[in-house]
Amino acid sequence: MQRDFKVFAGSSNPALARRICDYLKRPLSKADVGRFSDGEIQIEIGDNVRGLDAFIIQSTCPPANDHLMELLIMCDALKRASAASINVIIPYYGYARQDRKVAPRTPITAKLVADLLEVAGATRVVSMDLHAGQIQGFFNIPTDNLFAMPVFLEDIRRVFPNTDDMVVVSPDAGGVERARAYSKRLSTGLAIVDKRRPRPNASEVMNLIGDVKGKDAVLVDDMVDTAGTLSAAAAGLKDRGARRVAAYAVHPILSGPAIERIQASPLDELVVSDTVPLAPAAAACKKIRVLSVERLFGEAIARIHTADSLSSLFI
Repeated sequence: MQRDFKVFAGSSNPALARRICDYLKRPLSKADVGRFSDGEIQIEIGDNVRGLDAFIIQSTCPPANDHLMELLIMCDALKRASAASINVIIPYYGYARQDRKVAPRTPITAKLVADLLEVAGATRVVSMDLHAGQIQGFFNIPTDNLFAMPVFLEDIRRVFPNTDDMVVVSPDAGGVERARAYSKRLSTGLAIVDKRRPRPNASEVMNLIGDVKGKDAVLVDDMVDTAGTLSAAAAGLKDRGARRVAAYAVHPILSGPAIERIQASPLDELVVSDTVPLAPAAAACKKIRVLSVERLFGEAIARIHTADSLSSLFI
């Protein structure tokens, strides 16, 4: 007889958690997230989980430290409540940009967070479009990296029905593999923006590899933070004759001057997923459109619980 499962959520993205539960046709289980008077996080699981599979939906998006601590404390609470398994669903995995030592005396925070989750009691991790695929190897527990590509491809085909006039563009050298995957599935050309980054959250377009003149250019990236990379890439593409410039980015962090840069840039549209909830200013921006990924996460949860294959989700 198969054991039951329950889905919990922290405070980072309750709307996505509710949509995932709607897909699963199950209620969102009760977990009270509060604060002591000094600001420490207090969590109480409101449902019995003894012997059950527990799933926690929590992005470690800004404020990243608070949401990460919520997730760790919730894992500990479920472990001490004798849950049979603790499956952590992290739509946006924060601290992932520091995935290697790029200078002396720097940390590898992506590995640190992986260690923290394991110690807290997580038995499986599911995320989406990790900043670097090798982060899966930082875990000693099963880790699945889903992709928003199926959702984005469906939308791109609808918005750009004539792929002969389209080119997929990587905004930097690090995203070439991602852009090539989109280009292959759409049967379009590929272009690469050669970017130099003099300091964190700052970028400068130096060159463009590929032909975009007279074509619809579609930038694809895993995340947009300050929007410096996207806005500079969009300007460079327009300067080189692109007819339209749209961008698809999975995780809309949109911090600092991001909204102002997007508004001022030649981007026609920025399409993002709901792995991170939009701030009010971003939600009000007419250039930004959101696609939901609840089906992918809902299907992953259902298949993990029934021990079915996730292969078909990795298109």
